[in-house]
Amino acid sequence: MRPTKPSVPRRIALILAVPVLLLGALVVPSAAQAAPVALRADDAAAAVALSDRLGVRSAGAYLDAASGRMVVAVTDEAAAATVRAAGGVARMVRYSAADLARVTATIERTAAIVGTARATDPVTNQVVVTVDRTVTGARLATVRAAVAAAGDAARLEHTAGQFSLFIAGGQAIYASGGRCSLGFNVRTPTSFYFVTAGHCTAIGATWYANSSRTTVLGTRAVSSFPGNDYGIVRYTNTSIAHPSQVFLYSGTQTISSVGTAFVGQSVRRSGSTTGVHSGSVNAVNASVTYAEGTVRGLIRTNVCAEPGDSGGSLFAGSIALGMTSGGSGNCSSGGTTFFQPLDEVFATYTNLSLP
Repeated sequence: MRPTKPSVPRRIALILAVPVLLLGALVVPSAAQAAPVALRADDAAAAVALSDRLGVRSAGAYLDAASGRMVVAVTDEAAAATVRAAGGVARMVRYSAADLARVTATIERTAAIVGTARATDPVTNQVVVTVDRTVTGARLATVRAAVAAAGDAARLEHTAGQFSLFIAGGQAIYASGGRCSLGFNVRTPTSFYFVTAGHCTAIGATWYANSSRTTVLGTRAVSSFPGNDYGIVRYTNTSIAHPSQVFLYSGTQTISSVGTAFVGQSVRRSGSTTGVHSGSVNAVNASVTYAEGTVRGLIRTNVCAEPGDSGGSLFAGSIALGMTSGGSGNCSSGGTTFFQPLDEVFATYTNLSLP
């Protein structure tokens, strides 16, 4: 989404598949041979880890909303048996995650055009290439050709809006270049910081709590955009509280841990333009090509957002997931929104923790 101006909260106190039945001899589990406990949403991390361990024999994991079970897509029966033994639902697919990653890389090399996005859909076992309303004519033909070359490993979708950055999230934060939203408060052993979008910190070094820019929050310490989309600001105003909370515009949500998003997960987003909205994750490790450059490794959702929500918090209950990057649409008609994962920031700066 096109930068609108950044914003930080004024009140910084906050901050399908059915398992196949193999007919044969029926074995009734005994006390010594108990059936595995079914993997559900709370066990998503275990399902994702299982998928990762299977390597080239897996194509990702996701939550099946109808059954409430975690599904792991696999490419052979031995891997399927491993998944079932762990309590997951195994779904046989043609392409592994590595196969789809190669398809994505090829499409990105030939058709990473402004206004396009790419993400892996583990449910359909395809790379989904999305084009916004600005991709027309010869540019659209280039994208169509790249998708067609991938055969049934990819599909093309259209979105009515335009992919742009959402500058102008949780609570509003301000710099001379605009307004954004604060994502999450964090700390090192010696200092306090907040994390927001990198395209926000790219436009200003000093950040304020008010639009008149008289109450300083702090100064930019890190800005990573494009490629990534995160920025870290060090608090310099010692009179401002920085609890581990997300502002809900009618109360707060305590944040107690940093997690990894998974497909099918129910999430909420808080931003200074549109407040709190909910939806679900429909892809991870997505990429989008904005006019300002391509950002990779994003969480893709159907949660709406608008300019000014940039940098704002994506969370699931008390689990912090990411910061608003950009997308298409709005909160009247709906849309697609991408988020920079917070766990990537924590993996890069290992001395960070929640307050």
